[in-house]
Amino acid sequence: METAFSAQTRILDSEQIRQKITRIAFEIYEHNFEETELVIVGIAPNGYVFAELLHQELQKISPFELTLHRLELDKQTPTQQNLTLTPQTGNLQNKVVILVDDVLNTGRTLAYSLPLFLDAQARKIEIATLIDRHHTLFPVAATYTGYSLATTLNEHIEVAFPENGNFAAYLV
Repeated sequence: METAFSAQTRILDSEQIRQKITRIAFEIYEHNFEETELVIVGIAPNGYVFAELLHQELQKISPFELTLHRLELDKQTPTQQNLTLTPQTGNLQNKVVILVDDVLNTGRTLAYSLPLFLDAQARKIEIATLIDRHHTLFPVAATYTGYSLATTLNEHIEVAFPENGNFAAYLV
């Protein structure tokens, strides 16, 4: 059976993605070692899976109290719907938020996500992304990047996080 990704070029395999997750988790720990608590927020769908994996790795290596949230928004028309954060945040005031997405392309999704955390008066917002394509149209930059890849505007990156753990990233 042919998969949706069969004609694409694989740029990262499962082992490489896991290595990048481990490295990003260590970077997050190093940059926030004086903190006691981190709020990890993954942008659904793939950013949330990536956030879950980062959360698991941070639990192994750090003493942080970690909370994990799922952020949902319409990536094509982010102003048409309200942002949904699950579980609802109690108080983000003076907390460090790590906003996580799988691919940073134009920065639109991340830019439209930021007001939620700015309004809540988060003390610091950092961005973690598995792949940075370098086509940002919005003033957004990743604090932590697993893989940096300059692509053409006609190319796309697709990340697959199947339940069997055979992760991969493809250049389409």
